[in-house]
Amino acid sequence: MNPAGASEATGGLPALPDFPWDSLAAETATARAHPDGVVDLSVGTPVDPVPGVVAAALKDAWNSPGYPQTHGTPPLRRAVVEALSRRFGAAGLESDAVLPTIGSKELVAWLPTLLGLGGSTVAIPALAYPTYEVGALLAGCEAVRVPDDEPLPPGVRLVWLNSPSNPTGRVLPVGALADRVAEARSLGAVVASDECYLGLPGPGSEPVSVLDPRVHGGSLEGLLAVHSLSKTSQLAGYRAAFCAGDPALVAGLLAVRKHAGMIVPRPIQEAMVAALSDDLHVAETRQRYDERRAVLRPALEKAGLRIDHSEAGLYLWATDDRPCRETVARLAGLGILVAPGEFYGPAGARHVRIALTASDERIGAAATRLAA
Repeated sequence: MNPAGASEATGGLPALPDFPWDSLAAETATARAHPDGVVDLSVGTPVDPVPGVVAAALKDAWNSPGYPQTHGTPPLRRAVVEALSRRFGAAGLESDAVLPTIGSKELVAWLPTLLGLGGSTVAIPALAYPTYEVGALLAGCEAVRVPDDEPLPPGVRLVWLNSPSNPTGRVLPVGALADRVAEARSLGAVVASDECYLGLPGPGSEPVSVLDPRVHGGSLEGLLAVHSLSKTSQLAGYRAAFCAGDPALVAGLLAVRKHAGMIVPRPIQEAMVAALSDDLHVAETRQRYDERRAVLRPALEKAGLRIDHSEAGLYLWATDDRPCRETVARLAGLGILVAPGEFYGPAGARHVRIALTASDERIGAAATRLAA
């Protein structure tokens, strides 16, 4: 499979799409030329300080000369189980069915390969984080975009869910998630739920994990929930994430990852324990993004953009009913850099994704420029 815009394969490697953000060079230069500086809302990278409790744990664990455990330390796995139960109502999860990963993107990119799905079909959302498709291509699979309200294709082996969504911020209701899980199970497919934004529900929304018994119906068979501490705990630079769910699936992933040396460093594992055991900093992070959303959203709307979905997570999914690249150029002229919706699939061709990951001062600057 060789999608449009793919670079040439070399050495037998699959042809992959060009890295999307590389195509923003011209718009980036325009935005950076603004006399008051750029407001970069094109990527979801945290700008706020690492929580003190996490930094202290990392400092205390600095002297770790031995190899870390691929499976994660028992305290880390217990902390994951307790946090998922406490924060999201997860039930039925055992600590052996938890596996730390080197950030969530790494797992997304390699999951089809680690599951041995080469040559099969992977279902991804119609609007999707680009790495879902890249992971399918790396494994020699076919990636098929399936809207949330359409049936899965026959023969699918892996189904990606993402609620709250990147890029749209859409939250799928419990019933929709439960129906998709049941449908995937009827086809013998694994369900991987990317829940990296689950801890940032936004005002009035109630995102749900596939580990919630209302979704899985009392069985974790065939389910993996993928979580990251990048967004809720400002740990993108730590590469701190994990997956949890079906014990058999986790055991299979663990066996391969032991051979491949895919191990989270021990100091990072200790930092994860601290982050998962402290809910206060998560609440503070949530409030911070809610306040930024409350400033930026009305400013965009007054400037003529319509905001769709965007009830949760870190992004505003916006359109002014023109091709997305034109909207990107318009905003770049104001010194505001955003991501074209086409990065996330053809269905995003007339939207842009606007991240809330900028300082309060920069979010305020963007609102002022939009008003002017």
